[in-house]
Amino acid sequence: MGSARTRRAVRRTRRDVVDRVEQDVVAVHEEDGSEDGRGIRVGFLADPGLPAKMAERMADKLADVLSEQVDDTVRWRVGVRVEPLALDGRDDIPLNSIARTVLAEEDWEYVVALTDLPRRVGIQPLLFSLNKTHRSAMLSLPATGWIRMRAHVWQAVVHLVDRLTAEDPRRGRARRPESARPGHRITEFVSPVRAVGPEYDMDEHLVLVGLRGRARLLLGMVRSNRPWRLVPSLSSAFAAAAATGSFGVFYNSMWSIADALSPLRLALISVFAMSAMTVWLIVYNGLWESPKERREREEAVLYNVSTVCTVGIGVACVYALLLGVTLTEALVVIDGSVMEAALGHPPGLASYVSIAWLASSLGTMAGALGSSFEDQAAVREAAYSARERERRARFDESAEKDGEARGGTSG
Repeated sequence: MGSARTRRAVRRTRRDVVDRVEQDVVAVHEEDGSEDGRGIRVGFLADPGLPAKMAERMADKLADVLSEQVDDTVRWRVGVRVEPLALDGRDDIPLNSIARTVLAEEDWEYVVALTDLPRRVGIQPLLFSLNKTHRSAMLSLPATGWIRMRAHVWQAVVHLVDRLTAEDPRRGRARRPESARPGHRITEFVSPVRAVGPEYDMDEHLVLVGLRGRARLLLGMVRSNRPWRLVPSLSSAFAAAAATGSFGVFYNSMWSIADALSPLRLALISVFAMSAMTVWLIVYNGLWESPKERREREEAVLYNVSTVCTVGIGVACVYALLLGVTLTEALVVIDGSVMEAALGHPPGLASYVSIAWLASSLGTMAGALGSSFEDQAAVREAAYSARERERRARFDESAEKDGEARGGTSG
């Protein structure tokens, strides 16, 4: 009787242990998302700079967003790898070969590459491309434009992951209606765009079309260059401009001229001054591209306009900073009674602004000469993204080789 009770107690103990082990195993499976084999690993491969920053910010939240908008029956895992995406002989990124290497090294199943290099399909700017066979996709950040870039990148990434994993057997069987799919309105956020079928070893492309599409690409290129970074690299130019502006504050003849000029004239003078400094920086630092071949000339137009906008915005930031410094200096240094005696009427805030405005414009033109003391490499590094600097270095190297070849032929 006692032995029977003992055997029953042992069997209950064994059942309890087995139940606890099974519960622990299920908990472990649920923790790593592999209870039913539905864990999917997605990775970001990002260029250094802006693409890397965006990838790192998105990685923490992407799994939850994919569960909410794509498939909540899958355990999404997201990784990030930052490295320069190598260019091939055509100055393009060979995504398929890069994806094979990265997927093997990182143990990812799908990869989404982010680059700040403008890409094309023929002559049309490319927003993104994907290849289901190689389980890879690439998004060109400049093609997302400047306005609401982050929102556009988020929507594009979710769309790409959804498209790449659509036929994965681990995805839930229930499919959402087409209107609820994350890519259903993909063409609306980058309008005007057009989907392109399988070409160039890719299953799907989305390109920008028309003048508005090119304008969006141009704004995105300028945004990727981050023109405000140019300000610290123009310290010598700013010092020369500030010194010249100070003379304008101290001389009452400058007060009379500024007081006599209309706001329109002052605005035109400031535009002329900023334009002069922009042109000087571009020419002196060799930022203008002049390719020989026709196809390269067509591409160079976009790059040159992007350079003008990037440097122009950087110069405008320097001008705004100089104006603030000069106005503060004028308010502190110039006594109201002294100015009244020089101008012949009681001065107001507008009088101080006019003096600082004119002095800053004259200082900016002097700052153009001061920029000659800046390191050209530092200016290029500040004016362009890492990917754009690499492209321009390859362009300069190619132009050098062409020049040597022509020289050898003529000799």
